[in-house]
Amino acid sequence: MASRSDAYKAAGVDIDAANDFIGRIKGMVGSTFTKGVVTDIGGFGGLFKLDLTQMDEPVLVSGADGVGTKLKLAFALDKHDTIGIDLVAMSVNDILVQGAKPLFFLDYFATGKLEPGVAEEVIAGVCDGCKQSGCALLGGETAEMPGFYADGEYDLSGFCVGIVDNAKIVDGSSITIGDSIIGLESSGIHSNGYSLVRTIFDESGLKADDLLPGTDRKIGEALLTPTRIYVDAVHNLSRDIEIKGMVHVTGGGFYDNLPRILPKQVTAEIDFNAWEVSPVFNWLKEQGDLSWPEMLQIFNTGIGYILVVSKDQEEDVLSRLSGMKLNSWKIGEITARDGDSEQVKVNF
Repeated sequence: MASRSDAYKAAGVDIDAANDFIGRIKGMVGSTFTKGVVTDIGGFGGLFKLDLTQMDEPVLVSGADGVGTKLKLAFALDKHDTIGIDLVAMSVNDILVQGAKPLFFLDYFATGKLEPGVAEEVIAGVCDGCKQSGCALLGGETAEMPGFYADGEYDLSGFCVGIVDNAKIVDGSSITIGDSIIGLESSGIHSNGYSLVRTIFDESGLKADDLLPGTDRKIGEALLTPTRIYVDAVHNLSRDIEIKGMVHVTGGGFYDNLPRILPKQVTAEIDFNAWEVSPVFNWLKEQGDLSWPEMLQIFNTGIGYILVVSKDQEEDVLSRLSGMKLNSWKIGEITARDGDSEQVKVNF
């Protein structure tokens, strides 16, 4: 007797494989659940009960993102277990900038032919990212679309919802001349600039298992290092320290992201020699024949997240971050803006 799913399977969509996949990930998804989750996976929507007892004026903050063409490297190197961390990091770090605590995350995974093993690796990374940021993987969507994606490829996107008390929203409005700019170390390239990264890598002639020049690390591993999640560090600091402004250094690098939080009358003056640039960025610069201003326009160049604090709290912030085993540096200060000049000045 023909199965009810035979016709759809003949068209390229395997419902049985999808159901098997859901069964395989159910346990790992459940491991991310926080006390606010009131539904299991598999429903039409995920339910989350808010605890508002500690907030006077709760405000929801949301963010959505993808991983970009870093996915192409994951396909080429057949490594799928960390790309989900990137997906979560890009959204939770974004809403963290405004002081929000991540509550829950939802993902969208789409492919031409569902390979349950690969998909399971991807979702394992998403679960890892959720645990690192303290939010629940509340649900998601798995779409099998024959003919839409190349064999062995998939797309990945997601969004996060967080919460912050209205009085504690961080928006940069209190930033003033003399404030200190603190840079938190990135784990690597994170998830931006990969169209250029892939071009440079392809033209270099290196293979994934070759060592990154000047290191004992494989270049494939270096290029796929997942994005660092800063949630724990920032919320630890914010309990006792007034953070005036924060920046997640993503696409557009320093020059485009810092101005998003700066009052119009000030400039962020950056000392490029204040931090250690990791070897992967030196290699990209040399192999790609790029200038440092070009690097800072495209990449995080070693600084994945930025805090602006008053000068009298600078040492306390640096000391606390060191205690959390997170490298950080004072990378600049807020100065007066000269007319309508650029708001980011980098001294090399």
